[in-house]
Amino acid sequence: MKNDGAGLKSRIRSFGFALKGIKQLFQSEPNARIHLVAAIAAVFFGCFFGISSTEWCWIFLAITLVFVLEIVNTSIEKLVDLVEPNFNPLAGDVKDLVAGSVLIGAIFAALVGIVIFFPYAVAVLW
Repeated sequence: MKNDGAGLKSRIRSFGFALKGIKQLFQSEPNARIHLVAAIAAVFFGCFFGISSTEWCWIFLAITLVFVLEIVNTSIEKLVDLVEPNFNPLAGDVKDLVAGSVLIGAIFAALVGIVIFFPYAVAVLW
């Protein structure tokens, strides 16, 4: 039987490439590090307040969405720079649009955090 690249070694190597990409994201993108701090804070407060399973699902969804959008944003920005190294208004529009997607995701994550954590914080403070 012919090796079609779907063997265990190939799959492990694929995970290695993915992990390399995630590492590169955090090393090269300051906003990704800010999102990481926010994610760690959300997990800390989730543990501190003892949020429900459903609330954890929303927190993890929000965290995942922001990181996926940040990775897509970084990828598209790098691709645009590769394809069009000179200033081009259309290339700028592409970058602005994809950056806007990260902003929308981050706003969603912040709203999820407010909806979930605000009642717990009020209960502790009052």
